[in-house]
Amino acid sequence: MRGFLLPSLRSTLTDTQSGFQKLSRHRRAHLAKAAGASLVKASQWARGEGVAADVAAALETHVKAHLAKHKG
Repeated sequence: MRGFLLPSLRSTLTDTQSGFQKLSRHRRAHLAKAAGASLVKASQWARGEGVAADVAAALETHVKAHLAKHKG
């Protein structure tokens, strides 16, 4: 029973990350390409895993713009 003394770690996702996860695979791939990242890196970002800061910032910008455009 390894690790029972450590608290469980739960990553908290932003609204942008959870919104990205709800999109279709085609739309996620399109946004990842527009942000200059691969779909793998974009998926890692959406799960809260560590990615480079410039990739995360670009994805955040593109996904926010897409979600705001399709909100109303």
